Amino acid sequence: MIKLPPSLSPGDTIGLICPSGYMAEERTQVCVQALQDWGYNVRIGATVGGSSLNYFSGTDEERLADLQRMLDDESIHAVLCARGGYGMGRIIDRVDFSHFKKHPKWIIGYSDITVLHSHLYSNYYIASMHAPMAGAFNDGGVNNEFIASLKNALEGKKAKYQTPVHDFNRKGEAIGELVGGNLSLLAHGIGTPSDIKTKGRILFLEDVGEYIYNVDRMLHQLKRSGKLDRIAGLIIGGFTESKDTERPFGQDVYTVIRDIIAEYDYPVCFDFPVSHTDRNYALKVGVGYKLKVGKSKVTLEE
Repeated sequence: MIKLPPSLSPGDTIGLICPSGYMAEERTQVCVQALQDWGYNVRIGATVGGSSLNYFSGTDEERLADLQRMLDDESIHAVLCARGGYGMGRIIDRVDFSHFKKHPKWIIGYSDITVLHSHLYSNYYIASMHAPMAGAFNDGGVNNEFIASLKNALEGKKAKYQTPVHDFNRKGEAIGELVGGNLSLLAHGIGTPSDIKTKGRILFLEDVGEYIYNVDRMLHQLKRSGKLDRIAGLIIGGFTESKDTERPFGQDVYTVIRDIIAEYDYPVCFDFPVSHTDRNYALKVGVGYKLKVGKSKVTLEE
């Protein structure tokens, strides 16, 4: 059985850290205020507003230490990553999960945090949360349904999402544990200790800023490694800010994906609201969901 971290209650504390890329502390203020308005205390990690001398929020050692403190501190009840970026893959193999696996807590984030989600699921069978991060609260995002989905998930409410149909959808129903995240990180994780398990699972994928040919290459990597063979269902999220080469690839991203998975018969939905935009529902990695791709709507529910 999947290990489900406890839901949060008013008065609990959420730790805020930047385990990968840099984020200025002032960019987290709306998020911190919202978490406090929800009834939580917030503890700011050393990496929030950390080193701005390069891409990262601190050295590998500083980021590792900040994450480790949050994982081990039992007065912290959940850990929200302020942003993704790049850097988790540089430190994941040095994180000590011995205390965390006995006292799991919700780890929240997406993008580069996909590495952490996959690692927790594949090695310790602990659920985590692919969900909006601190930046998503800004510019009015604090009031949208996607931030609300994070609040509901933290409170232990079971999700039921409904979205419109897409022309490329393949109808059907699937039940399985939900796994996935950022395509780039999943593809790069193959063959590592953070490699994702997909057999019998519902897989979701999203990405940002990739060349179309690279999406094609990464999807073929998943296919060649067997990650797409025996899944229960497939959810395709946003592939935003995609780029083309000077000599066009000849297809858009969704057409690339449709053609690569054409031989399979499991249900597939396209354009599900999981992405690097504000359309980003909270999804519990490792938790059982039911996906129903119908003629007039798509539903995903715990």
